[in-house]
Amino acid sequence: MQESPFYAKVRRGLPALIDQWRRLGQGDPERLALILAETARVAKLGEPEATPGADELAAWSRPEAAESLPLWAAKTATYLLVQMPAHPTPESFDEACAWAYCWLRNRDFADFDSALAALPAHLQEPLAQALKAAWTDRQGLRLI
Repeated sequence: MQESPFYAKVRRGLPALIDQWRRLGQGDPERLALILAETARVAKLGEPEATPGADELAAWSRPEAAESLPLWAAKTATYLLVQMPAHPTPESFDEACAWAYCWLRNRDFADFDSALAALPAHLQEPLAQALKAAWTDRQGLRLI
């Protein structure tokens, strides 16, 4: 099956999403890696085989990690970023696509409007276009 253009944007945006969480997260790199893995397990966003180290977390934030970055890490970083009191927003459209994709993967929504309305207010405008693309892509992948 051929990869959709939207999913290619998601993959390119995933390292930036991880990088933003690393920059805004409080704590040393080893602690941030532990927080990411433990949050994934507790919030049921994924089951990391092992807790990554600081070097692995740093590697995931580099553009060349786009294809190898585990989805649980991106879903968890999105989960944590959305809750931050600093109200971070994506810094590029590719990163916005990654946020939107993970937002839809983290929760179940009946329709696009519900998914958009569930976002914190500070993210509704910055993610609107990317979320629409994510919703359209998600709907296109469902079997009838």
